[in-house]
Amino acid sequence: MTGLGSKQAGVVFALLAAGLFGLSTPLAKSVSPHVEPVLLAGLLYLGSGIGLGAYSLLRLARKQSASREAALNHTDAPWLAGAILTGGVIGPLLLMWGLAQTPASSASLLLNLEGVFTALLAWFVFKENFDARIAWGMALIAAGGVGLSWMGRPEMGVPWVALAILGACISWAVDNNLTRKVSASDPVQIAMLKGLVAGSVNTTLGLGLGAKLPGVSMLLTVGAIGFFGYGLSLTLFVLALRHIGTARTGAYFSTAPFVGAAVAVAFLGDSLSVGFCLAALFMGAGVWLHLTEQHEHQHSHEALEHEHLNTHDEHHRHAHTPSDPLGEPHSHPHRHEELTHAHPHYPDIHHRHGH
Repeated sequence: MTGLGSKQAGVVFALLAAGLFGLSTPLAKSVSPHVEPVLLAGLLYLGSGIGLGAYSLLRLARKQSASREAALNHTDAPWLAGAILTGGVIGPLLLMWGLAQTPASSASLLLNLEGVFTALLAWFVFKENFDARIAWGMALIAAGGVGLSWMGRPEMGVPWVALAILGACISWAVDNNLTRKVSASDPVQIAMLKGLVAGSVNTTLGLGLGAKLPGVSMLLTVGAIGFFGYGLSLTLFVLALRHIGTARTGAYFSTAPFVGAAVAVAFLGDSLSVGFCLAALFMGAGVWLHLTEQHEHQHSHEALEHEHLNTHDEHHRHAHTPSDPLGEPHSHPHRHEELTHAHPHYPDIHHRHGH
């Protein structure tokens, strides 16, 4: 899938990922009185990893080989390891340390910088394409997140330990950009490994700090929240990275706090505030700028060999061998020859050229 179809799919995946993660926030808050914070983070991650692992086994038993995603391989290992280390281990540890000594309202303001750092790294380090329209859209969505944070009457006396929270945001931004490098591979496998590793580390840390495991019913509840809000959300996030790149995915995903706030207003009795209305206005304008983006020019594809789930569109007119799976979509190693053409496109896995 390429061009406009790729963008539309990527937008849907990113917004669904944001919605699931946003919904998980008030749900996790509802169980937080019963589980220590560090342990809760670990159990949420473990719920995502174990749930996706069970799904992977079912999928392996039931799906036809032709429609399977490309498995991770040895060339993906450094990128995935870096993503897990930064986003699943370093980020949560820095956040927990920072939250211990920083007012929660100040922390929420600082956490809005994750999307900004994600975009800046994507644009200036990983050379992902952007223009003024996309930059303004990202700025408006981030401004909406700040508006939501002001709902809690933030205390602006931020101590130096808040640098730890900034470090967590940078860690997750690095994680997002490194995950893009492996986004052509099976998103379920990627999210499962992240959940299992991050969950094991944070659960071990929580138990080491003296936290006690909750009862079976609470464990199942937390696991279910983790599966949908972390595991399924991350799977959709990886699919979005594949179709629209890191910065645009990060921008759409930055709407997650708005989803959580909307749920709190609609179902948990929170009042409709000025901050909420400002967030809706800014985020809506930012999403509109991204949705209405038009990017078309003549561009060249260098010769490339890789593997991912594909159909025979204009970018996949390659030869097949008798061992390749039949039917579409299918996944097998294939080669792209050099090609120069013009059509609407976005920074998906086939359009990472310079401008």
